[in-house]
Amino acid sequence: MTRYHPPAHRARALRSATVVLAVLWSLLVVGATGAAGAPQGPDPVGVWPVQPEPEVVRAFDPPAGPYAAGHRGVDLRGTVGQVVHTALAGTVSYAGALAGRGVVVVTHGHTRTTYQPVAATVAVGDRLPRGAPIGTLQLPTSHCFPRACLHWGWIEGASTYLDPLRLVGAGPVRLLPLWRDPPSPVPQDPPEPPDPRTAAATTLQRLLDWF
Repeated sequence: MTRYHPPAHRARALRSATVVLAVLWSLLVVGATGAAGAPQGPDPVGVWPVQPEPEVVRAFDPPAGPYAAGHRGVDLRGTVGQVVHTALAGTVSYAGALAGRGVVVVTHGHTRTTYQPVAATVAVGDRLPRGAPIGTLQLPTSHCFPRACLHWGWIEGASTYLDPLRLVGAGPVRLLPLWRDPPSPVPQDPPEPPDPRTAAATTLQRLLDWF
């Protein structure tokens, strides 16, 4: 039986395509496994946006997914016309009406805090120290209607929601060990590494979904 031999230019193209796919595969595996487990630094120290320290009417309840139900911030009891302050020093990146409610957003490097419903007394580009007034609390669209309350959010990056109560030391309690020196670690079997083929395939499918 005579074996088929593809033309030289086709063979070279097939070899090049194989190399490109191999490189893409390695990049996908590295991208899928290298982004997890990044350490987080200590939380910045902020102030309550409404003062004195308010009642927390509804706590932070992060959604399970981008479009899932949840509470992407906290609701703080207040009064109509009460002064609202920025929890951290930063730059005003939004101040105005959004979907029928007054919103102020202050950016702090890679994170930003949001405040609503607020009648803004600041403008985009204003640089503010921690605790500076940014507006007054409004009643319309209040999460606590017919009472007034401030919805306070804290976001990292594009859409990672954080508990803003961490900024004032009122977030989840971090328990400290009862011993002074850490105990000796207990030997454990190492966890099985994730299957790189599954991670790469999932990442590749996501890339294809974008087109």
